[in-house]
Amino acid sequence: MTKEKNTIADNIKKYRKKLGISQDVLSKRANLAFHTIAKIEAGTTPDPRIDTVKKIADALGVSLDDLME
Repeated sequence: MTKEKNTIADNIKKYRKKLGISQDVLSKRANLAFHTIAKIEAGTTPDPRIDTVKKIADALGVSLDDLME
């Protein structure tokens, strides 16, 4: 399970960097708190909710599968 969380965190960061946007911009696009994005990317959120990950995926223009692979 930890590997999956790291994968999600790594993929969020990868796609965010690919778009050239900050965590703050991503948080606004996803309509989430900045600290939510920061904690997920840092791996300190033990189990991000699927609806949260979906909002991030939509904001990044990728699928849930892209973030979870």
